[in-house]
Amino acid sequence: MTVAKNSFYDEWYGVDGTTRELVRELDRWLSGVPVSDLGRRREEADLLFRRLGITFIVYGREEATERLIPFDVVPRVFGAEEWDFIERGAIQRVRAINQFLHDIYHDREIVRAGVVPSDLILANEFYQPQMIGFTPPGNIYTHISGIDLVRVGEKEFYVLEDNLRSPSGVS
Repeated sequence: MTVAKNSFYDEWYGVDGTTRELVRELDRWLSGVPVSDLGRRREEADLLFRRLGITFIVYGREEATERLIPFDVVPRVFGAEEWDFIERGAIQRVRAINQFLHDIYHDREIVRAGVVPSDLILANEFYQPQMIGFTPPGNIYTHISGIDLVRVGEKEFYVLEDNLRSPSGVS
Protein backbone atom coordinates (compact mmCIF):
# COMPACT_ATOMS: atom_id res chain seq x y z
CA MET A 1 0.00 0.00 0.00
CA THR A 2 1.36 3.40 -0.95
CA VAL A 3 0.05 6.54 0.69
CA ALA A 4 0.70 9.99 -0.76
CA LYS A 5 2.86 11.86 1.74
CA ASN A 6 1.06 14.66 3.62
CA SER A 7 -2.32 13.87 2.00
CA PHE A 8 -3.94 12.80 5.29
CA TYR A 9 -3.09 11.15 8.56
CA ASP A 10 -3.85 7.44 8.75
CA GLU A 11 -4.03 6.11 12.31
CA TRP A 12 -3.61 2.54 11.11
CA TYR A 13 -0.83 2.73 8.51
CA GLY A 14 2.37 4.76 8.44
CA VAL A 15 3.47 6.70 5.34
CA ASP A 16 5.48 3.65 4.27
CA GLY A 17 2.31 1.53 4.23
CA THR A 18 3.21 -0.63 7.22
CA THR A 19 0.89 -1.08 10.16
CA ARG A 20 1.69 1.29 13.01
CA GLU A 21 3.22 -0.37 16.07
CA LEU A 22 0.37 0.73 18.33
CA VAL A 23 -2.26 -1.21 16.35
CA ARG A 24 -0.23 -4.21 15.15
CA GLU A 25 -1.72 -6.68 17.62
CA LEU A 26 -5.26 -5.48 16.91
CA ASP A 27 -4.51 -5.62 13.16
CA ARG A 28 -3.34 -9.24 13.48
CA TRP A 29 -6.51 -10.15 15.37
CA LEU A 30 -8.76 -8.32 12.90
CA SER A 31 -7.12 -10.01 9.91
CA GLY A 32 -8.43 -13.34 11.27
CA VAL A 33 -11.99 -12.12 11.88
CA PRO A 34 -14.39 -12.55 8.96
CA VAL A 35 -16.13 -9.33 7.89
CA SER A 36 -19.49 -11.05 8.50
CA ASP A 37 -18.49 -11.56 12.17
CA LEU A 38 -17.79 -7.84 12.52
CA GLY A 39 -21.19 -7.09 11.01
CA ARG A 40 -22.86 -9.53 13.42
CA ARG A 41 -21.02 -7.97 16.39
CA ARG A 42 -22.15 -4.54 15.20
CA GLU A 43 -25.77 -5.74 15.13
CA GLU A 44 -25.42 -7.29 18.61
CA ALA A 45 -24.00 -4.01 19.96
CA ASP A 46 -26.87 -2.07 18.38
CA LEU A 47 -29.44 -4.40 19.98
CA LEU A 48 -27.74 -4.16 23.37
CA PHE A 49 -27.52 -0.36 23.15
CA ARG A 50 -31.21 -0.13 22.27
CA ARG A 51 -32.19 -2.53 25.07
CA LEU A 52 -30.12 -0.58 27.64
CA GLY A 53 -31.33 2.79 26.35
CA ILE A 54 -27.91 4.00 25.19
CA THR A 55 -29.53 6.44 22.80
CA PHE A 56 -30.04 10.13 22.28
CA ILE A 57 -32.76 12.23 20.69
CA VAL A 58 -32.04 14.66 17.89
CA TYR A 59 -34.07 17.74 18.78
CA GLY A 60 -34.95 20.59 16.47
CA ARG A 61 -36.34 18.34 13.79
CA GLU A 62 -40.00 17.54 13.32
CA GLU A 63 -39.56 13.85 13.94
CA ALA A 64 -37.17 14.25 16.95
CA THR A 65 -35.93 10.73 16.38
CA GLU A 66 -34.13 8.56 18.89
CA ARG A 67 -30.72 7.43 17.69
CA LEU A 68 -28.08 5.06 18.95
CA ILE A 69 -24.87 6.45 20.38
CA PRO A 70 -22.25 6.11 17.62
CA PHE A 71 -20.14 3.08 18.42
CA ASP A 72 -17.42 1.27 16.52
CA VAL A 73 -16.68 -2.39 17.21
CA VAL A 74 -13.07 -1.68 16.24
CA PRO A 75 -11.62 0.46 19.04
CA ARG A 76 -9.63 3.63 18.55
CA VAL A 77 -6.19 2.99 20.01
CA PHE A 78 -4.11 5.59 21.86
CA GLY A 79 -0.71 5.14 23.43
CA ALA A 80 -0.06 6.38 26.97
CA GLU A 81 1.86 9.44 25.70
CA GLU A 82 -0.98 10.38 23.34
CA TRP A 83 -3.59 9.91 26.04
CA ASP A 84 -1.60 12.08 28.47
CA PHE A 85 -1.42 14.80 25.81
CA ILE A 86 -5.18 14.62 25.15
CA GLU A 87 -5.93 14.60 28.89
CA ARG A 88 -3.80 17.70 29.54
CA GLY A 89 -5.43 19.50 26.61
CA ALA A 90 -8.95 18.56 27.74
CA ILE A 91 -8.28 19.74 31.30
CA GLN A 92 -6.84 23.03 30.00
CA ARG A 93 -9.80 23.51 27.67
CA VAL A 94 -12.45 22.86 30.34
CA ARG A 95 -10.67 25.25 32.74
CA ALA A 96 -10.69 27.92 30.02
CA ILE A 97 -14.39 27.33 29.32
CA ASN A 98 -15.20 27.66 33.03
CA GLN A 99 -13.14 30.88 33.21
CA PHE A 100 -14.99 32.21 30.15
CA LEU A 101 -18.36 31.42 31.75
CA HIS A 102 -17.26 33.09 34.99
CA ASP A 103 -16.20 36.18 33.05
CA ILE A 104 -19.43 36.55 31.07
CA TYR A 105 -21.50 36.34 34.26
CA HIS A 106 -19.24 38.71 36.20
CA ASP A 107 -16.85 41.35 34.83
CA ARG A 108 -17.26 40.63 31.07
CA GLU A 109 -13.64 41.56 30.44
CA ILE A 110 -13.73 39.57 27.20
CA VAL A 111 -16.51 41.87 25.94
CA ARG A 112 -14.83 45.09 27.17
CA ALA A 113 -11.60 44.03 25.45
CA GLY A 114 -13.51 43.64 22.18
CA VAL A 115 -12.65 39.96 21.85
CA VAL A 116 -16.29 38.82 21.82
CA PRO A 117 -19.19 41.12 20.84
CA SER A 118 -21.74 41.50 23.65
CA ASP A 119 -24.72 40.44 21.48
CA LEU A 120 -22.97 37.16 20.76
CA ILE A 121 -23.33 36.45 24.47
CA LEU A 122 -26.43 38.37 25.53
CA ALA A 123 -28.56 37.31 22.55
CA ASN A 124 -27.52 33.67 22.83
CA GLU A 125 -30.47 31.42 23.66
CA PHE A 126 -28.40 29.65 26.33
CA TYR A 127 -27.34 32.82 28.15
CA GLN A 128 -28.94 32.88 31.61
CA PRO A 129 -29.28 36.42 33.07
CA GLN A 130 -30.18 34.81 36.42
CA MET A 131 -26.54 33.69 36.63
CA ILE A 132 -25.14 37.25 36.65
CA GLY A 133 -22.99 37.63 39.74
CA PHE A 134 -23.43 34.00 40.79
CA THR A 135 -20.33 31.89 41.39
CA PRO A 136 -20.94 28.15 41.65
CA PRO A 137 -18.84 26.09 44.08
CA GLY A 138 -15.27 25.74 42.82
CA ASN A 139 -16.03 28.09 39.90
CA ILE A 140 -17.26 25.03 38.01
CA TYR A 141 -20.03 26.02 35.62
CA THR A 142 -19.84 22.90 33.49
CA HIS A 143 -19.41 19.56 35.21
CA ILE A 144 -19.55 17.44 32.10
CA SER A 145 -17.95 18.43 28.82
CA GLY A 146 -17.84 16.50 25.58
CA ILE A 147 -14.89 17.55 23.47
CA ASP A 148 -15.07 16.17 19.93
CA LEU A 149 -11.60 15.61 18.50
CA VAL A 150 -10.21 14.67 15.12
CA ARG A 151 -6.63 13.59 14.61
CA VAL A 152 -4.86 15.43 11.82
CA GLY A 153 -1.28 14.35 12.43
CA GLU A 154 0.99 12.10 14.45
CA LYS A 155 0.69 14.30 17.54
CA GLU A 156 -1.89 16.82 16.38
CA PHE A 157 -5.59 16.97 17.12
CA TYR A 158 -8.26 19.54 16.26
CA VAL A 159 -11.31 20.25 18.38
CA LEU A 160 -14.47 20.01 16.29
CA GLU A 161 -16.78 21.23 19.02
CA ASP A 162 -17.33 21.49 22.76
CA ASN A 163 -20.57 20.07 24.14
CA LEU A 164 -21.37 21.63 27.50
CA ARG A 165 -24.88 20.33 27.76
CA SER A 166 -25.17 16.65 28.70
CA PRO A 167 -23.12 15.09 25.90
CA SER A 168 -24.85 12.13 24.25
CA GLY A 169 -22.05 9.73 25.21
CA VAL A 170 -22.58 10.39 28.90
CA SER A 171 -25.25 7.68 29.06
